[in-house]
Amino acid sequence: MPPAAPRTDEVDRIVAGWAQARPDLDTSPLEVFSRISRLARHLESARRAAFTATGLEGWEFDVLSALRRAGNEPLSPGALMRQTLVTSGTMSTRLEKLASRGLVRREKDPRDGRAVRVSLEPAGTEKVDAAMEILLEAEREVLGGGHEGQRADGHEVDGQRADGEMLARALRELLLPFETEN
Repeated sequence: MPPAAPRTDEVDRIVAGWAQARPDLDTSPLEVFSRISRLARHLESARRAAFTATGLEGWEFDVLSALRRAGNEPLSPGALMRQTLVTSGTMSTRLEKLASRGLVRREKDPRDGRAVRVSLEPAGTEKVDAAMEILLEAEREVLGGGHEGQRADGHEVDGQRADGEMLARALRELLLPFETEN
């Protein structure tokens, strides 16, 4: 049996079109970054679906997950601003909305009565945990989790996990020059 023809995607068709229109151009960056861009759109759709399923907006998930990752340690609005990349005014509005929904609690810092500390309420923990579980399942699907190489419990085996780790390292190296903190 002859080997199967390689599968192609829309980016292959775009690159082929440019090769015909402008054979003098090296389109190899397009092959990488167009795929990253298209995957980002699929991931954004998966994120929206995960958040909608749990009654959260994307920005709510971002704030709640920053608090969840902090464990039982309350965070300052400034720390939340740095983690979610928003302005002070935007964070104040977001915290007000989350507090009114019973998802977070704002309290004065016992060491500095002028400062505020933010922590998760049990309802916030429940929502962010549920959204994270749905999101990770959707991201596994995007990474090809429904294909061979995956156990019934959703964990990758052998090559698929190694491939994912290699891809994560390569993407980290591309992203690091744009990050403000290392």
